[in-house]
Amino acid sequence: MSRSQLRPTGPPTGPPGDDTGCTVLHVDMDAFYASVELLRRPELRGKPMIVGGGGTRGVVLSATYEARAYGVHSAMPMMRARRLCPEAVIVSPTPGVYAEASANIMEVFRSVTPLVEPISLDEAFLDVRGAARRLGTPRQVGEWIRATVEDEQGITCSVGAATTKFVAKLASARCKPDGLLVVPADQVVAFLHPLPVGALWGVGEKTEQTLARLGLHTVGDIANTPVGTLQRALGGAVGAHLSALSWGRDPRRVTPHEPEKSVGAEETFPVDVDDPAVITRELLRLSERTAARLRATGQVGRTISIKIRFADFTTITRSKTLPEATDVGRTVYETAVGLYEALGLERARLRLVGVRVEGIADAAGVPRQLLLGQKESGWREAEQAVDKASRRFGTGAVRPATLVEPGVESTPDPGVPPPSSRGKRDR
Repeated sequence: MSRSQLRPTGPPTGPPGDDTGCTVLHVDMDAFYASVELLRRPELRGKPMIVGGGGTRGVVLSATYEARAYGVHSAMPMMRARRLCPEAVIVSPTPGVYAEASANIMEVFRSVTPLVEPISLDEAFLDVRGAARRLGTPRQVGEWIRATVEDEQGITCSVGAATTKFVAKLASARCKPDGLLVVPADQVVAFLHPLPVGALWGVGEKTEQTLARLGLHTVGDIANTPVGTLQRALGGAVGAHLSALSWGRDPRRVTPHEPEKSVGAEETFPVDVDDPAVITRELLRLSERTAARLRATGQVGRTISIKIRFADFTTITRSKTLPEATDVGRTVYETAVGLYEALGLERARLRLVGVRVEGIADAAGVPRQLLLGQKESGWREAEQAVDKASRRFGTGAVRPATLVEPGVESTPDPGVPPPSSRGKRDR
């Protein structure tokens, strides 16, 4: 059995199962980034479309199901995706719109329950025990969420309902696209055991190979293997973890996330760059984008950091803590450029640059200290005016003149989370 057996199979058929106690929901948007782009480009509905960066190093961010029929999937190199589906329409990511759509979707979830645990922009766990009186059974809550998201946001989602987070997540994957699957408590084992071992959290390619050498190919194989055998082969913690999951045991509760402690953006150049003018221009673009995100969420931060990745993939970071928290792009940029220039890289070839603001807090709770004689109107007010123009006329309607000049092309940052949370494929 292979990982391909975990691919979406569409809404399940057959009689609904008993949803008693299945109060953990996993809601996952269907081809989220592509679906959001289709709202802006309705003429592309029904056609294979790929969202992602161009150039030799671009990757697929998302693809419509018409493109997926050709084998295209997220995180795939764009060059390969083009070979698999040459007739696909390639759309560059649109900065900002995905974060906005995600915020609206999460508001729908929070209208059901305060116990919402976002995993990325397009998926979350919900504990709906407290919603029964208002909205009914877990199945009815899931159907309400699906209908509301589609009605208000114009995109679809798939919902898995189970007694645990692990099983709920598997259920949502099995009923894509636009489906709902309940795994009753007394059917968890029957649901899990036929699945390939790759379905278990914590089983990557190397672990899968180790299990295959032991003759273990399905979740049921693992369940019927002594825990001691698994621990000797995989280590104590991993062996015990996989054994528990194979029987559907997952004690983790739905835990609302704490607010982000940092906000940032980064760019990988299509070709290695050694021109300081191009690099500082990119730092400006990233600083403006990062500060705009801070202002959009009502946050400020004190520590500015930059990330530099060289052509040989060596990566370094540098940071500086400011006297006062800021959400001003000009301040972020000046600090970032100072950090870059202090490195003395001259003509070193760079593959990637990034800008991040850390130590963030709610802007309303951070006092602003004006210097004696300082005018209140300045960069912050100017950038707030740019925010208003962008909301009305679109992102990039107003931008620094330097960014209008022709420069090296880079893959636009789509407003997705930092790299540590980008591992999940958009489905």
